[in-house]
Amino acid sequence: MDPDAPAPRSALDSGTASGSSKTDPNRQVRGEERRELTEYVTGEYLKGQSIRDIASTIGRSYGFVHRLLNEGGVKLRTRGGARKAGGR
Repeated sequence: MDPDAPAPRSALDSGTASGSSKTDPNRQVRGEERRELTEYVTGEYLKGQSIRDIASTIGRSYGFVHRLLNEGGVKLRTRGGARKAGGR
């Protein structure tokens, strides 16, 4: 498969928010499509979604989503959840 060959529009156009469509994890995402995907990923992360959840939704790796968030200038949340009160 030629990575520069036109592919179907990004998962954004086919309802990624519902999780019904995923991108090919081996296809490079460039140009306008990458910008749109970065906007989508950034928006979902700022709404409270985890990087892992977003990656699963769009069918990409954790590292890819993390890279898009960095490209989008997002300040990442710290690791882990809330600690249990009163215990070790």
